[in-house]
Amino acid sequence: MKFVWSAAAGVALALVGGLTSAHAEEACTFEISIDDFEDADVDRLYKCISDDLAEGYAAQDNEVGSVYRDWQVTATRAAAPGAHSNRMLLTFANETAYEPYVQYTSDESFVMPVGSVLAKESFSLTKKGKPRRGPLFVMTKVAAGEADEFGNWVYAAVQPKGKVMKIKQSFCHDCHVAFSDQDSLGYPDTDVRFEN
Repeated sequence: MKFVWSAAAGVALALVGGLTSAHAEEACTFEISIDDFEDADVDRLYKCISDDLAEGYAAQDNEVGSVYRDWQVTATRAAAPGAHSNRMLLTFANETAYEPYVQYTSDESFVMPVGSVLAKESFSLTKKGKPRRGPLFVMTKVAAGEADEFGNWVYAAVQPKGKVMKIKQSFCHDCHVAFSDQDSLGYPDTDVRFEN
């Protein structure tokens, strides 16, 4: 499985694909708050912004931004607003990370394997109801001794136009430490998780 689209997303893809640019822009304008989105709204928004996200993150040949779409998606669709400044989120996992991540484990002895990389797309709406790209958030699991003070995770982010963001490791870790029983991992909302 490379990428999973929900049935609603497939319908949205078919509908938006057949529209002229004026109609497509209109189809990508939302009259409701992102906090009031239903599943179909989430799917429609993701369809509107999906290609722009991938193109933007890869724009400057970023090591992760250029390849993460070849990885596996970790949920049935993007999740409702939450962490990361109330943005919609969809996480992709590299080959090393995928199987352990989608177990969605909450056990203090759980540790992701070294070499795991997770890339989390983020997006939201402008005040005028238009799609807004957010950063691509990246977590990389490293060997003991490389980032012990951060649970052996290295945090990074790629701006919507491909430029690497300057971030402090402690800034990300201070939130992720709340998930210490999940090896510092935030998981997708339960309603979009794969069934195990």
